Amino acid sequence: MGRMYAKAVFTGFKRGQRNQHENTALLALDGCSNKDDAEFYVGKRCAYVYRAKNKTSVPNSKEKSHLRVVWGKVTRSHGNAGQVRAKFAKNLPPQAMGRRVRVMLYPSRI
Repeated sequence: MGRMYAKAVFTGFKRGQRNQHENTALLALDGCSNKDDAEFYVGKRCAYVYRAKNKTSVPNSKEKSHLRVVWGKVTRSHGNAGQVRAKFAKNLPPQAMGRRVRVMLYPSRI
């Protein structure tokens, strides 16, 4: 079975010339090169998966795991080059810039 998500890269936070707004993340999606392509992803769930130092318990599992997830949602497109804006439950850390974000292909609007 293949992956059930689209690959994206967290490129930075929404910003103006001088001010940065950390509550909105900008994502560059693979194979998404214009505004029309980006509209498909609006409303989709996204996940930043990362490894932490300490193990924590996992729901419905006996083993503990180093993996953690910050969940978010794609809110709208950004610019004309196919980037999207996303809001996460907790703001993404700056170390995540340039790292992979998974954009799930649900909920479907088709």
